[in-house]
Amino acid sequence: MITYRDARPDEGAVLGGIARATFIETFGTLYKLPDLTGFLAAGSDAAYAAELADSDIEVRFALAGGVPIGFCKISRLKLPAEASDPTAMELRQLYVYRPWQGEGVAKVLTEWALDRARARGAREMWLSVFTENTRARRFYARYGFEEIAPYHFMVGDQADEDILCRVML
Repeated sequence: MITYRDARPDEGAVLGGIARATFIETFGTLYKLPDLTGFLAAGSDAAYAAELADSDIEVRFALAGGVPIGFCKISRLKLPAEASDPTAMELRQLYVYRPWQGEGVAKVLTEWALDRARARGAREMWLSVFTENTRARRFYARYGFEEIAPYHFMVGDQADEDILCRVML
């Protein structure tokens, strides 16, 4: 059974660990080791702890047997998007370990993110998605996210071609 709960302020190491592991699992083969290592180091446990201490950032964990197997993070818009509304929010990260993909975890986390954005008064939500991640692109499209503009997501010296997407709430 999958359960869900908000991350606690003292869980920077938990969030950092799952964020790094799921990023490696999903994208690790795309990068040269120095680029990947530097990117992962910037997402240290201390950096994630600082995010959890920031009242603007909300994180929700998915757990199997009490162990985190995915998470979703939202905040006010930080992406370089041409937001039409100052209340715009961002779905910053959504990762689920591969064995639990297709089990409805991402659906629950996405609905949480959209509900939280609405509760915070947002009228739109943005995200970026890797252009070659067709599964994620189809997933977000089901929630009404429209592909708006290209975006370069940097991992070390490598610029990935992402797409900025927006849904009106």
